[in-house]
Amino acid sequence: MKKLIATLLLGLGLVSGAQASAGGIEWDKFPKEKMTDVAALQNGAKIFVNYCLNCHSAAFMRYNRLRDLGLTEAQIKSNLLFASEKVGETMKVSLDPKQAKEWFGALPPDLTVIARSRADGAKGSGADYLYTYMRTFYRDETKATGWNNMAFPSVAMPHVLWELQGQRAAKFEEAADPHDASKKVHVFKGYEQLTPGTLSPRQYDEAVGDLVAYLQWMGEPAQAQRFRLGVMVLLFLAVFTVFAWRLNASFWKDVK
Repeated sequence: MKKLIATLLLGLGLVSGAQASAGGIEWDKFPKEKMTDVAALQNGAKIFVNYCLNCHSAAFMRYNRLRDLGLTEAQIKSNLLFASEKVGETMKVSLDPKQAKEWFGALPPDLTVIARSRADGAKGSGADYLYTYMRTFYRDETKATGWNNMAFPSVAMPHVLWELQGQRAAKFEEAADPHDASKKVHVFKGYEQLTPGTLSPRQYDEAVGDLVAYLQWMGEPAQAQRFRLGVMVLLFLAVFTVFAWRLNASFWKDVK
């Protein structure tokens, strides 16, 4: 179901974190097995089109590429094609860029390679980042959108999946600043569920995993094919090396 444009503000600033510590937010691990789960990728594409494509474009991705996920052209047209007329077109945003700048002050970022661009060698992959970010929203009435995020404090984007997850409040406790005992800091202690969502916590995590898997796939649709080709090339080189080694030994065996 499409969400109202009014609730989709600035970019999927896509950040992450489930636990607060002195060193900052730690990212949860994205379930990598979803990258080879075609059903999960298809569901992720559905969630992306219904919840993200209202404001965020995927300008380097064409709808017909979804056929690589086992979808037929008819299925794409019937279930996923809302902002364009032809399957061969790119995933355009339904929000007018000029209006977006007038309303929000900036154009929401393109999500084609968002997973690749958010990687951090110290914290994890871009998929880890996205997976944690989409699971750490909480209610904060001091913010313009009414939402905040543990991984991206004061994030401009509201929680577009709140109906699925429900509304939560973050619980904090005061503690001494580890760097200055005379100061106090707020330490995150967990969430309090305010209203239930349409999905259970486990189902919501699965849905977010599917969405992140699709975002990761969209950044490089040919990744699986590239891996398979790479394995084949390495196997060929290994066999060729054995033949070359034995042929070389045969040529030089009579040379003293």
